[in-house]
Amino acid sequence: MTMTVIIVVLAIVIIGLIIVLFQTRTTLKALVTEKEQQRTELRQELDSLLVQHAKVKVEYGQLADSLMIKDSVIQANAIEIKRLLDTEWEYYKVKKKLSQLQVIAQNYVRTMDSLYQVNASLTEENVAIKKDLKDLKIEKDQIEKDRKVLTGKVEIAAVLKASNMEAAGLRLRGGGEKEVTTDKLQRVDQVRVCFTIDKNEIAAPGKKDIYIRIARPDQEILVKSRLDEDSFEFQGERLQYSMMQSIEYENRAVDLCLYWKKEYSSQEMKAGLYHVDIFCENAIIGHTTFTLR
Repeated sequence: MTMTVIIVVLAIVIIGLIIVLFQTRTTLKALVTEKEQQRTELRQELDSLLVQHAKVKVEYGQLADSLMIKDSVIQANAIEIKRLLDTEWEYYKVKKKLSQLQVIAQNYVRTMDSLYQVNASLTEENVAIKKDLKDLKIEKDQIEKDRKVLTGKVEIAAVLKASNMEAAGLRLRGGGEKEVTTDKLQRVDQVRVCFTIDKNEIAAPGKKDIYIRIARPDQEILVKSRLDEDSFEFQGERLQYSMMQSIEYENRAVDLCLYWKKEYSSQEMKAGLYHVDIFCENAIIGHTTFTLR
């Protein structure tokens, strides 16, 4: 009887243990399933965060290079969370780190957006500055153009002018004391050129060298000599002159008469139209003609 009771009791205990073991096994299986599901959800959450972070970096392009340190912090935290998910599985610890990483990622986005706004503002300001500089350059170029035009006009206005020009052949009578105008080639002893240097208040006063060139009908110049001392420079060239006179110009009109004498040169005078040009300070200031027959 006693043995039977013992056997029954043992049987009941064994059955109870089997039931407890089964229940425990079921509970453990449920816990494992739940934890695996949690691990999967956390991993998906981490992957989603990293994908979004990568999109942000691509969206902001080169601007993201300025936040490389923050990016490296995010990547380091992601690696740590993955390690915890694969090894030391502690849900709350991983969840906490993932929450911290989400905060860091959100700060990253806010900082990036602020940088973008600042960069956009600077870009807009830079465009405005470039436009102002362009407008300033255009204005400066126009001022320089106007200055050159004005300078050119002043320079032109400052050039002396010869007026009332008369040129003619002269015959000397009475031992050279009397001059008689003639257009007969054989009777010409001299050529007289008279003119007025006009009043010019813009021209610089002072010594002025006046040069006259008389061209025969065949374009040959009646020169005083072929020496350099009887030449002048005109627009980069050396020209021989027929006559020359220096004056002190005081911005008032000056009347002049210059004479070319046949005795100056062995050149023959020819019948035809003669051209007379007056030069001063690298400019032709007057022109006239006369005829010998």
